[in-house]
Amino acid sequence: MATKITAAEVNKLRKQTGAGMMDCKKALVEAEGDFEAAVDILRKKGQKVAAKRADRDATEGAVIAKTNGSDKGVIVKLSCETDFVAKNDDFVALANKLAELALANGASTKEEFAAATFEGDLTVADKLQEQTGVIGEKIEVAELATVNAAYVASYIHMGNKIATLVGLTAEAAEAGRDVAMQAAAMNPVALNRDAVPQEVVDRELEVGKDLARQEGKPEAMLDKIATGRLNKFFKENTLVDQDFIKDSKLSVSKYLTSVQAGLEIVDFARISL
Repeated sequence: MATKITAAEVNKLRKQTGAGMMDCKKALVEAEGDFEAAVDILRKKGQKVAAKRADRDATEGAVIAKTNGSDKGVIVKLSCETDFVAKNDDFVALANKLAELALANGASTKEEFAAATFEGDLTVADKLQEQTGVIGEKIEVAELATVNAAYVASYIHMGNKIATLVGLTAEAAEAGRDVAMQAAAMNPVALNRDAVPQEVVDRELEVGKDLARQEGKPEAMLDKIATGRLNKFFKENTLVDQDFIKDSKLSVSKYLTSVQAGLEIVDFARISL
């Protein structure tokens, strides 16, 4: 004899899991009314959906930065497939919860974070598989970045599209936020010229020489001209040397020393959709 499932039981399961009414009813029937078993059935269905959607592009999402108010910060990029889901309050709340967990957990890679305990016996990976089943889109922690310094400031651009962290040598909340906004707006390739990868430097020098050659400059002058162009590249693309967006007469590094003698950036992170 089939187990009779009430509408109240179906509604209770729907509220807890976020799954559709018919999926909840089928799970309860299959579990013969056992609520916890029905939850497990839905989770297993979620895992199947996750596997089916593994090849889908998760190009939308939310990027969240969190700090502990002093020396630690983390950015988590939670990806999904559509802008509709990315703007959903529950999805954004999940992204914030994951960022808080990452900050507390101390994981330095997304692989480490996937194995972290989310709640109860669920790992982060389990929770994302479950939500993939509930929402019907591939959901994943696409990127994770951490910054540790004497003081870490954060910034999230409107709509959770870009998030940044800036590590400073001393506490300076307003200056830290200013520089975090700078990193979001100006997208520097590195902290300073020493941090620019050598292959990027080599490419810029080669391009600079080619351009000078095309302009008819003498061969003997090409290296000097290319070096000048490289210095301009550093000024435009390294965070400490960029013109400060709130006062272009100052570089970012000079702005910081104007706030506090000896104040410097030691690290930064920027993640965007």
